[in-house]
Amino acid sequence: MPYRVAQLMITTLENHIRHYFEKAEILPRARLIAAIQGDFPQWSTATINVYLSKLKKAGLLKSPARGYYAISNKEDFKHQVEAEMKKLANKIRRELPYVTLCVWNTKWLNTFMRHQPFKHFTVVEVERDAMEQVFRIINEMSDEGYMDPNTLVFDLYVSDAEKPIIIRPLVSEAPMEPKGKYAVPMLEKLLVDMLADPVLFAAQQGELRDIFANALSRYNVNYLKMKRYAVRRNRERELQEIMSITSAENPISAKM
Repeated sequence: MPYRVAQLMITTLENHIRHYFEKAEILPRARLIAAIQGDFPQWSTATINVYLSKLKKAGLLKSPARGYYAISNKEDFKHQVEAEMKKLANKIRRELPYVTLCVWNTKWLNTFMRHQPFKHFTVVEVERDAMEQVFRIINEMSDEGYMDPNTLVFDLYVSDAEKPIIIRPLVSEAPMEPKGKYAVPMLEKLLVDMLADPVLFAAQQGELRDIFANALSRYNVNYLKMKRYAVRRNRERELQEIMSITSAENPISAKM
């Protein structure tokens, strides 16, 4: 089976899997397979077994007993966008209604960290072609906007800014959650971005192991989605390495 077709089928099952557990928290394998074949009669039992195994490795399913499946009971990672960030996002959206917009703040990562960073940044991610327009819009509201700053700019200017706003290029197919007319990053995106962008995430670099271990133990993480995004960011090897380190605390990750 072509790789793209297989990935599409896995994604389709990801989007349906919780539906099968609406009336029962735990399902025997045979009953779950029968329910899936009711929606996808063209799928063989062998094919479904392969996909269930992948979803289990991804952390979406668990096996409370041999031959039984249940949905993972960890929390979903969610953060409310503060009023100031909403105001910023809404202004950008009004002037650029068709741009893909993702907003967040680095302090969202504090919950995973042992040492709390002194400085936080609001981050605005858009397609690269729209970055200059967004920079202009932000400058109408604040004189602390910085477009894709390098290490030198961070050290000379951003570190002294009171409420810095960082404009970054948005990587296509990044895991995001819609929030009305804009989006916020999913946990899978933030974890991979910490590996790919040591400049923006300088404060987190010394605690990557703890951050990953805390995130994976407390929240639902879609390992397949995270791995696909790591491939997009050319950080698949780094992700596999840190997942191996945290495998003692999170056995599923070792099988990713």
